[in-house]
Amino acid sequence: MYALKMEPAFALGQRAFLVLSPNGNVLWDCIPLLDDATIDFINSKGGLKAIVFSHPHYYSTMNEWAAAFDCPIYIHEGDRAFIFYRSKAVRLWEGDQQLLWDDMGIVHVGGHFPGSSLLQVGTLSSKGGILCGDSFYLSKSKRHIAIMYSYPNQILLTKKEFAEVHRKITGLSFDSLYGAFDWQNLEGNAHDVFAASMQRYLDSYEI
Repeated sequence: MYALKMEPAFALGQRAFLVLSPNGNVLWDCIPLLDDATIDFINSKGGLKAIVFSHPHYYSTMNEWAAAFDCPIYIHEGDRAFIFYRSKAVRLWEGDQQLLWDDMGIVHVGGHFPGSSLLQVGTLSSKGGILCGDSFYLSKSKRHIAIMYSYPNQILLTKKEFAEVHRKITGLSFDSLYGAFDWQNLEGNAHDVFAASMQRYLDSYEI
């Protein structure tokens, strides 16, 4: 797996991930700039079979990426309203999970956006890894994972929304998590940190 980012940072400064897989590579989220060097690098690794998004903040130049690699874009139906420039490459999917290939699948969790999703990749680590964009937000201390309606304004989800996110993630197997920004790599104990963080939320909603 490779991280792609712009330096100096532009806009939100997020990174995208190129996930290599025998039956087709996946680009998780996008960065705004698509240049010849990036196209050549990705093609040297086998190109792209699909682009998959966590949520609308990273749609950016997605249609240009899809055209360059002749691949579809997977976006959850819940975020249809946020697609302002739709191309024939966009594939809306519904439900809680969309299986891909090679032990990869998209998991709908909601919360941050109606269609917020994760990419589960079973081959990333012994118990599997999750790419989350900022559907989940790993703190710089790496001791807490937040699920919020608004991170800049620190607005929590309602209790009902949180319960729904918690239901959808409970039971997933993973021990590694990779977020939208450079410091958001958590390897080996990600599930333990997630479980402890969710318990803090549950306790706070009971107050």
